[in-house]
Amino acid sequence: MEFRFSIGSCFKAPNSPVLISSSTKKTNFKFQSTFRVISAVSYKEFADSALEETRKRVLLEPSPLQEKYSSMTGLDGKTQLQMLAFKSSKIRLLRSMAIENETMQVFDFAGFMEPKYDTPIFCANFFTSANMNIVVLDLNPLHQLTDKTDYQDKYYNNIMSIHHKYAEIFPWGGKLTGESIKFFSPLVMWTRFSSSQEKHKALFSAFLEYYQTWLEITIQVTEEMDPSQVRANREAQHKYLTWRAQKDPGHGLLRKLVGEAKAKELLRDFLFRGVNELGTKTFIDYFPEYQTEDGTVSDKRSIIGKSFETRPWDSTGRFIG
Repeated sequence: MEFRFSIGSCFKAPNSPVLISSSTKKTNFKFQSTFRVISAVSYKEFADSALEETRKRVLLEPSPLQEKYSSMTGLDGKTQLQMLAFKSSKIRLLRSMAIENETMQVFDFAGFMEPKYDTPIFCANFFTSANMNIVVLDLNPLHQLTDKTDYQDKYYNNIMSIHHKYAEIFPWGGKLTGESIKFFSPLVMWTRFSSSQEKHKALFSAFLEYYQTWLEITIQVTEEMDPSQVRANREAQHKYLTWRAQKDPGHGLLRKLVGEAKAKELLRDFLFRGVNELGTKTFIDYFPEYQTEDGTVSDKRSIIGKSFETRPWDSTGRFIG
């Protein structure tokens, strides 16, 4: 997602070699914490709990990505990047990345379905430093809700209670651009807060509840038999992945940690895998307003210039702008 902040500016790394480990011989598919925890939270517990919940209901197997992406050491020789990737008969990719050093933690957990299913995309993006937490937690709509109100009726109207449960402890976090808001649902938790045991305990609870809700949706959903709808699902997911791979705010941080070439590889081949597999359209094909005079993609965060300082949905999930 594109927010008006840059987590990349929080960290600077020297120019040292990037150490990459793709061996899975000793991988137990759990994050190993090797550095001092800089807050009351360890995102290892989040990932382990989500995978435990999934294995209770779904037959998971390692994704081929696990062979290539397991762990990396950043340019500073200290920062650890640890990755997990799984799949199932319905879930195209269930993946996680955890970044940790002595000053910060980053957690990026997502679930993408096979195009035969139109279910939302699970999205958890957490950034924690000694003084600040930045959180995005959502079931991102596969089909933009402004275009398909029946999609909101199908997946969101009956689960708005999840948002209400956590809205007071995690209030709206500030401006979101008009472009990025299209990729969020009325359930979205977008918030900032100072670290405390109470807040991190509530965040863990919210993460699991959102994830369990998404998991239940994926279990209950039936396969789409209409080829035209499958194509529409495929293109919608490809559009989402194309946006994220190009405009994700984590790009700046990854660039500082592992260099530009490796950062782009992680974005396109791991975090948002499917950009090269699910379609052939380019970012400009989907978002022509971002094209510059020389044909490249504009670096601007927002083209339309509109942002939302307060939550743009009412308590029922209706978009009020």
